[in-house]
Amino acid sequence: MIAPADTPSDYTIRRLSTAAARLAYTPRVLDFRFITLEGPPGVGKTALAERLAARLDATAVLEETDNPFLLDFYSGRPGAALQAQLYFLLSRHRQHAALRQADLFTQLTVCDYLFEKDKIYGYLNLDDNELFIYQRLYDLLARDISTPDLVVYLQAPVDLLARRLKDRRREGEQELPPLDPAYLRELSQAYHHFFFHYSASPLLVVETSHVDLNGNDEALDDLIRQISTMGRGTQYYVPRTG
Repeated sequence: MIAPADTPSDYTIRRLSTAAARLAYTPRVLDFRFITLEGPPGVGKTALAERLAARLDATAVLEETDNPFLLDFYSGRPGAALQAQLYFLLSRHRQHAALRQADLFTQLTVCDYLFEKDKIYGYLNLDDNELFIYQRLYDLLARDISTPDLVVYLQAPVDLLARRLKDRRREGEQELPPLDPAYLRELSQAYHHFFFHYSASPLLVVETSHVDLNGNDEALDDLIRQISTMGRGTQYYVPRTG
């Protein structure tokens, strides 16, 4: 629910007296129309994107994760890595192109992936010859992609990521084989490297080790307050745990 301000400078946050304790946010949060969440597998970006979109009365855009080549990739079949990577690249491009055509990015939108993250997996999974093909296609497709107004990078230690992924498999949320611990560690390091150099848009780095952003309303509200104060460059945020 979005409450209008009396003047453009009246950017405040007020708590509603409802059982759910939802917040009504004035246009200050809306300085960012296109917010993207990112982070390695297990960090909780999809669930958080859904909660954040619901709280901000925004449109949630979730990554299409079905890929017919993933099982072959996990089994190590030659050529499957390139097939899986190109499938994801084209799928992500198609989804973003549809959003642009619908002019969705003029509305408040929360997306659970950054298009550029495709390169993290590409450079990690492909050999030099495959990477040459992939990079040429990526450069061509990336011209059509809108840059987010804000990126929220969610961090967590590798052992915590592994534990969360294990819990998801136990609950039946994942059908793919478990990620190799060494691969998960390498992937987490690749994410750190990528976002250490990221400068295309404002970046909020959030440490999620000791807080449940997906089940704690107060933690979610604190995150939104942090987003509302973001300016240019990179900021680091460690949520309150008490």
